[in-house]
Amino acid sequence: MMSGHFKRANSTVTKPFVSMEPETSHNNSSTPLRLFVDAKKKINEIFGEVASHMKEGQEFIIGIPSELHVVSSDHQEKVNESYNQVQGIREVLARDHMKVAFFGRTSNGKSSVVNAMLRDKVLPTGIGHTTDCFLCVEGSDTTEPYLQVGDSEQKLSVKSVGQIANALSDERICDQSSFVKVCWPKSRCHLLQNDVVFLDSPGIDVEPNLDDWIDKYCMDADVFVLVSNAESTLMRTEKSFFHKVSEKLSKPNIFILNNRWDASANEPEMEAVKKQHLQRDIEFLVDELKVVTRQQAEDRVFFVSAKEALITRIPKPAHTPDSSGPLADGFQARLFAFENFERKFEECISHSAVVTKFEQHAKQGKQIVTSTQDILDEALQASSQKRATCIEKRKDRTDRLEYVTTQLKLLTGECKEKIKDTAEQAETKVSAAMTDEIRKLSLLVDQFDRSFHSDALVVKVYKEELQKHLEAGLGRNLDARCSSAVMHDVHQIQTQMTDGMSALLPDESKEQMGSLLFRRDFDLSYRLDCQHLFADFSENVEFHFSLGFTALMNRFLGPKNTRVAMAGFANAIPRPFPNADVAGATKNEEDMTVAMVTGLASLTSRTSMGLMIVVGIVWKAVGWRVLAVGGGLYSLLYVYERLTWTNKAKEKAFKQQFVQYASEKLKLLVNFTSANLSHQIQQELSGTFSRLCLEVDNSRDTLKKELIQLEAESQKLEAMMSRAKVLRNKAGWLDSELDRYIRTYLQH
Repeated sequence: MMSGHFKRANSTVTKPFVSMEPETSHNNSSTPLRLFVDAKKKINEIFGEVASHMKEGQEFIIGIPSELHVVSSDHQEKVNESYNQVQGIREVLARDHMKVAFFGRTSNGKSSVVNAMLRDKVLPTGIGHTTDCFLCVEGSDTTEPYLQVGDSEQKLSVKSVGQIANALSDERICDQSSFVKVCWPKSRCHLLQNDVVFLDSPGIDVEPNLDDWIDKYCMDADVFVLVSNAESTLMRTEKSFFHKVSEKLSKPNIFILNNRWDASANEPEMEAVKKQHLQRDIEFLVDELKVVTRQQAEDRVFFVSAKEALITRIPKPAHTPDSSGPLADGFQARLFAFENFERKFEECISHSAVVTKFEQHAKQGKQIVTSTQDILDEALQASSQKRATCIEKRKDRTDRLEYVTTQLKLLTGECKEKIKDTAEQAETKVSAAMTDEIRKLSLLVDQFDRSFHSDALVVKVYKEELQKHLEAGLGRNLDARCSSAVMHDVHQIQTQMTDGMSALLPDESKEQMGSLLFRRDFDLSYRLDCQHLFADFSENVEFHFSLGFTALMNRFLGPKNTRVAMAGFANAIPRPFPNADVAGATKNEEDMTVAMVTGLASLTSRTSMGLMIVVGIVWKAVGWRVLAVGGGLYSLLYVYERLTWTNKAKEKAFKQQFVQYASEKLKLLVNFTSANLSHQIQQELSGTFSRLCLEVDNSRDTLKKELIQLEAESQKLEAMMSRAKVLRNKAGWLDSELDRYIRTYLQH
């Protein structure tokens, strides 16, 4: 009778099995899990843009020259740190998935629940302690499943999971804390298509390493599924484990599956037991763990049979006999409860994973973008201020350069005129002073007091010393009369030029202007060079009677006419014809010689004859006594002059001759000396002006270089401003994208 009952039950479930099969007809785009997939895709796209933006911002900030003082080293370090944070977040986001951890005591059916959700017998199941390690089931893009043990890259057959992870197998190579990853094709399970990862665990009552398990495998779990045995109530071991989970994680999402509820199908007190389990489960979630409200807790507790769900979900080839046996009464309600659990579970895990996986990253990304935007805004403002200052400086330097160029041109003309006038005035002063000194030359010569002797050697030494005395005296007198006034004029002109030029220089260069005024070694030099000037001076200190024939002729005719008369040249020198040839010139020279000899003889004869005539006339007129007295007086006068012709007289005559000779020579030097002094002054003033102009030119060159630098700096700052604006605007766009993401995926 019992068997018939099971047959009737089995016969009534044939049609519903087909209608509830979701494997191939499931619309993936409408599942709650799609929220996580879309949110993950979107946030990865956003953070891809953020990473690109941070890279550009990093290159921009680091590329700003430090001498511009636009950004600080703190800003650069902050941008580098933010870039590294973004890279870390991207790596985490690429790995992020929805992780579901299944825990419970041994033989409560954890692996069966996972297999039912996978719709295939993937994990080892059986009576007693079966799963002996942590099994992680995640989706794979391959068509065939495989598994990997620990950190090994070796791909093993999924069929070997029964030997590797089964506690009953003699070939197992894992212990309770080992980790085996099962890569199951996504095409076989829509949950895996949506980045869901299942973590199956050994029984929590087998090993006491609860803390290690939680720290190692549970810290990143989004949902915990406590699989309990409906044939018993919650045990202390189960509660203890989840108390530890609650301590380490803030309000974990926990579902409680009272598995093997099919065992209560024929129990008369089934509803009372269910009510008791439900009450205790809700109290555990609400009062003990305090992770949900009472209303929420009612949607977190389910009574299911994973074994029945798995049986109905495994696809069976056509015309294949069912070897699973009949199902207990009420299996449809339990199957519906399992599907309801999956629906609630999908909604919870999707929302929970989006919040736990992406909320913190989105907020952190927003902070990073905002911080970067602030840095870029500061860089933009600093660049703008720098550029405004740069433009102002450039205008100031341009105006300054134009002013200096114009003023330098005007000052050059004025200074040249002043230099010319000063040189001319100095030349006039020196010329007048030297002319006056020449008139007073006899006084200077009389001041020369050295022993004189008519000996040729003594006269030579005397003459040399007198020349030196005259040169030194004239130089000293000219210096006393002219140098002070001339140097005053020179210094005055130099001061005027310096004052005018210093107005064209910056303040820091004006301090050097004092050294450009005067040369310490400059002094006026009166170059007379009397030793060479008077080299051809020939003195005549022989005695000459003042009433002698030659002296009388010099007195009445003058020295020049006397020499001509003595030579007999007057009207006697034949002049050659302009076109005479060489033979004619030779003949004229011979005639000239003859005429000179003849004239001299004629003059002597005439003079003698005239003297005789004069003496005869005087003799007849006055008598011999008068003539004798006159001759005596003449002789006495001669003797007197001859006796008074001493060294002193000779020195006086020498000095008179020297004064007369020197005066004539020095008159020839007046223009030369004054012009030489004028040249010295002009050269000194021109040198000072050249040094001042060089200083101004250096200042102009500095201004030109500054203008080039300011222009280059202005262009750099303008490019920086343009780049900073683009990056800042992109940061603003990324910030708005993150805001939109938070509103779309996290606030609803």
